Amino acid sequence: MNITLITVGKIKEKYLREAIAEYKKRLSRYCKLDIIELQDEKTPDNASAKDEEIIKNKEGQLILKYIKDNMHVVALDLKGKMLSSEELSGFIKDLGVKGESNIAFLIGGSLGLSESVLNRANYRLCFSKMTFPHQLFRVMLLEQIYRGFRIMKGEPYHK
Repeated sequence: MNITLITVGKIKEKYLREAIAEYKKRLSRYCKLDIIELQDEKTPDNASAKDEEIIKNKEGQLILKYIKDNMHVVALDLKGKMLSSEELSGFIKDLGVKGESNIAFLIGGSLGLSESVLNRANYRLCFSKMTFPHQLFRVMLLEQIYRGFRIMKGEPYHK
């Protein structure tokens, strides 16, 4: 299975880079993982709704360049469906059974994902109604993907 994370923004904090590297190492037993970091657009403090839409669209165009036709695209979106860890594991397993072995998870910038990116998504996933920093969220997503593979393989993992 091939998992691609397409994310807007760079990881600045060393401890988060180390956590990402750890989960990347752990996941190497289960899948091929690629992480594509895209430059985020700077959002002025007093940006209008129109300015924010322009910024989301610019970031969205960058994201769309990296999505291949054979990818099953999962957009991380506050309006998406919430799944338990077991359900996420089943979701990934079902895609593999159906022959959809290229999954792309999309994490937008601070303003979220553009409408064009959301329209390209095959699935919209929400982790929580709470808002998380996208740098921390990348670690959370990798941990849940790792947990999902452990569940799928019947291997022990903390509940």
